[in-house]
Amino acid sequence: MRQVINFAVMRSVLAASTMLATPAFAQDVLQDATKPVPAESQTPAAQAAPTPDAAPATEAAPAPATPQSDIVVTGSRIISSGFTAPTPTQVLSAESIAKNAQPNVFTTVAQLPSLQGSTGATVGANGTSTGVQGLSALSLRGLQPIRTLTLIDGQRVVGANVTGVADVSLFPQLLIERVDVVTGGASASYGSDAVGGVVNFVTNTRFTGFKANLQSGISTYGDDGNYTVQAAVGKSLFNDRLHLIGSGEYSHEDGIGSAGFGVGSNPDGSGPGGRNWLVSRNLINRGITNDGGPQYLDRSFTQANNTALYGLITAGPLQGTAFDVNGNPRQFEYGSNGVPLKDANGNVLGCYNGVCEGGDRSGNVTNANSLKSTITRLSGYGRIGFDIDPDNELYTTVNVARVTTGNIPNVGSAQFGNLTLQCANPYVPTSVQEACAANGITQFRYGVDNAIFPDSISVRTEREQYRFVAGAKGKIQAFGGDWRYDAYYQHGTGITDITVRDIPLMPRYNAAIQAVRAPDGSITCANPAAVASGCVPLNIIGGETPSAAALAYILPGNGPYQHTRQTQDVASFSVSGEPLQLPAGALSVAFGSEYRHEFYQVNADPYGNGVVTSGAYDAQYPSDPLLNPQGGNWYAGNYRDGRGAYSVYESFLEVNAPLFNSDGVGKANLNAAGRATNYSTSGTVYTWKVGATWDTPVDGIRFRGVTSRDIRAPNLSELFAAPVTSNRTGTTDPFNPGRTLTVLQTTTGNTALRPEVARNTEFGVILSRPSWAPRLNISVDYYRIKIKSAIAALDAQTQINLCFAGVTFTCNSFDISDPNNASVTVQPFNFASIFTDGFDIEASYQVPLSGIGLPGQASLRGLATHVKNFVSDRGLPNTIPIQGAGVNLGQGATPSWKVLAVQDWTTDLFSMTLQERWISAGVISNEYIVCQTNCPVSTIDHPTIDRNHLDSAFYVDISASYKFTDAVQGYVKVDNMFNKDAATVPSDITNPGLYDVVGRAFRVGMRANF
Repeated sequence: MRQVINFAVMRSVLAASTMLATPAFAQDVLQDATKPVPAESQTPAAQAAPTPDAAPATEAAPAPATPQSDIVVTGSRIISSGFTAPTPTQVLSAESIAKNAQPNVFTTVAQLPSLQGSTGATVGANGTSTGVQGLSALSLRGLQPIRTLTLIDGQRVVGANVTGVADVSLFPQLLIERVDVVTGGASASYGSDAVGGVVNFVTNTRFTGFKANLQSGISTYGDDGNYTVQAAVGKSLFNDRLHLIGSGEYSHEDGIGSAGFGVGSNPDGSGPGGRNWLVSRNLINRGITNDGGPQYLDRSFTQANNTALYGLITAGPLQGTAFDVNGNPRQFEYGSNGVPLKDANGNVLGCYNGVCEGGDRSGNVTNANSLKSTITRLSGYGRIGFDIDPDNELYTTVNVARVTTGNIPNVGSAQFGNLTLQCANPYVPTSVQEACAANGITQFRYGVDNAIFPDSISVRTEREQYRFVAGAKGKIQAFGGDWRYDAYYQHGTGITDITVRDIPLMPRYNAAIQAVRAPDGSITCANPAAVASGCVPLNIIGGETPSAAALAYILPGNGPYQHTRQTQDVASFSVSGEPLQLPAGALSVAFGSEYRHEFYQVNADPYGNGVVTSGAYDAQYPSDPLLNPQGGNWYAGNYRDGRGAYSVYESFLEVNAPLFNSDGVGKANLNAAGRATNYSTSGTVYTWKVGATWDTPVDGIRFRGVTSRDIRAPNLSELFAAPVTSNRTGTTDPFNPGRTLTVLQTTTGNTALRPEVARNTEFGVILSRPSWAPRLNISVDYYRIKIKSAIAALDAQTQINLCFAGVTFTCNSFDISDPNNASVTVQPFNFASIFTDGFDIEASYQVPLSGIGLPGQASLRGLATHVKNFVSDRGLPNTIPIQGAGVNLGQGATPSWKVLAVQDWTTDLFSMTLQERWISAGVISNEYIVCQTNCPVSTIDHPTIDRNHLDSAFYVDISASYKFTDAVQGYVKVDNMFNKDAATVPSDITNPGLYDVVGRAFRVGMRANF
């Protein structure tokens, strides 16, 4: 049964009302965070943004004639008064971030509709080698985090893993002044990776005083407890010339662990904490393509028929013999009314490719991983700035942070019918030995979940960041005008340690399960070499807990380990000024150069890496003659040594030219930029952009448009990644219908990769505060992105399927001739292309409530992204483009619609907010043909399926805050107020990038600002 909170508690929370962060309306103009924002240089949306500390406006008065200040626009290097950027930019203010009351600012930013495919604590919790466990990395347009450039104060950040993406949870979150989200290509301004756009975290470099935040929360299921402590202090000395700022943060989230074996097997639900929405869902491949029925069946409560909780004989005359916890034989209950054929391949009549529907599902391991990783953040930040004079500053910043995450990728270490046991094994029950003799066999195939191991496999990932910046910025008089400069050097070091515990060392496991009687009658290992090296026999029939000696032998205390050290060095210099006056205004230019060096080195344990090309056995990992010296000895998490580096030299030029400025035709400007970039690995590449804005003479109407050539260079992982191996269960063998394999997948890098090249175009129309509706703001922007020579790798199953279909390009990448030693090599190439287009829509309206006798002001806001197309083309013979728009499956899922709506009421003392988050229903794949009868012939490109639907999701968040004094504020927050269940998806628990796996969550806190 689901746990529910007391109705009276819910009623009191609702009565207390709410306050949630409201993303500011798309702003084309952003002010320097260190200066007050003059009214006429704000965008209308910025003026309309709710400000709890300000008195409510009573009417839309004309803006006062205040002198304009210089404008800093993320997505452009131009710094100029009156400049309007052609690229749409969404803004989250510090107030918005605070009101959303999330332990991690990443969650607030990722809720914006334009961000799709971001990671987070709920993504990657089902693997040992995904590299994204607990990683808070942002992704725009569903193009993955590697194609979104994340900055701090316009500066790059050292990568949190070898893909080069930044971990937002390592940033100094309490000092964030605003977050600028540029929803268009910006490579001409910022260089590689800004294909989907830019997310820039702007910090308050002039903070003075003291502020703090204390927060605690828990889910309605009593798990995912969390608490956050943040404090910041700032002081100005020597007549406001020396500025000292420091902050520290500690945050912990318990996460949501595994519910153990058999998760999702109960029709009433069996997810962790009582989450009864979690059921096992899978696509059953019948392997029949031309009988008029669908090839794939979308089914819940599926069962793997080649393993069981305490063991199962999977082939031959004894097929279907399972064992209970005491090791006694019993008849296995197959789903789908399955009947074992007792042949050599282990086929079951009524089941398909090793999957049945229903039956004994107590040993189901598919859904047993963590729903949400634990995450602990510790961050320290300091900044020292000294004003040489009122216009020039020297500064240095230090950011030291650590994020530790933990997850359970799997319970046990299941063997899916790929073991062979001897009938004479003394652990085999006598009745089974007699049955062997009666059937004339001496051995049998066997599958088992290894539930005998007392602890589940666990992964601990620790990321540390050490970032140092020294720079100078300001303005000088030259050539008759003001010229602004910004020069800095940045050194960043990222250290990642991944440690896996309670995972079997497979050569020892395989030796230990082959037991025999010694001459003295004791049970020992069959292999004399194994006995000589300390082998302890293991009984995998039944549920008897192994001895401490057996556990120590098979699950050594020192498990898979990977230590990664990355460094990033950046030297940058840029200048911006207005060299001359044109008839319509000043011509603005910006130019500069940058040098960047990226380096990484990975060291892994010798059991996973091997000792042939690098590494050596030591006291923690002693030599063992059973182990493969080439590595790959662990059940999973076989990390490898590696290293690589590249250097980048680049220069850019940007120009903004006013075209005309008159009452008759309005005001327009042209913005153009170009950048030349030389990579030590792939040579020189050029990027550019051309854009324009037009404030028309029509009341409130403005147009903007930009087109650009953008790039993403291959990252360190794609270029130099050492081979990493992992087991991929459930792989089907099309060459042998009905056979399901566990393949060893090896993923490696490719130094011959070239940069991806993208063409990015946006065009939009804005209705901004017309005289007939002075508080109304609406914008509609069309975007179009085409990426050529996209870097991609095919997964193991796809490579096998393509070879079977005649694409010989993939045939040399795998060997599945031996089902017990099947292997596939995965490597990236520049063979793919991606095309996506759609619309961003934003609207806001604000009104004072004095007219109805209430204090404060109310505001309505809505943001939506509609994905029309998301087409991936692998560019290989006999393959077709894949339409991903509306597909709600996978980390890069791009639902057709994603909407965020906010209703807010703010007064001097309190605020209340209601927020709705909606994603549209989707499909498993757009290439499926849905049918139940009279189906066409099913093909690899267009397979048939009986159901192709993934649910929509609608979440309601509610929050409130109250000022006890001018300096102290309390707040409450309820996410997913109606406890909307996550949607299930085939072959996984759910899609945590789209659906809320936590459920209803409560948070309370206090803020102080002196």
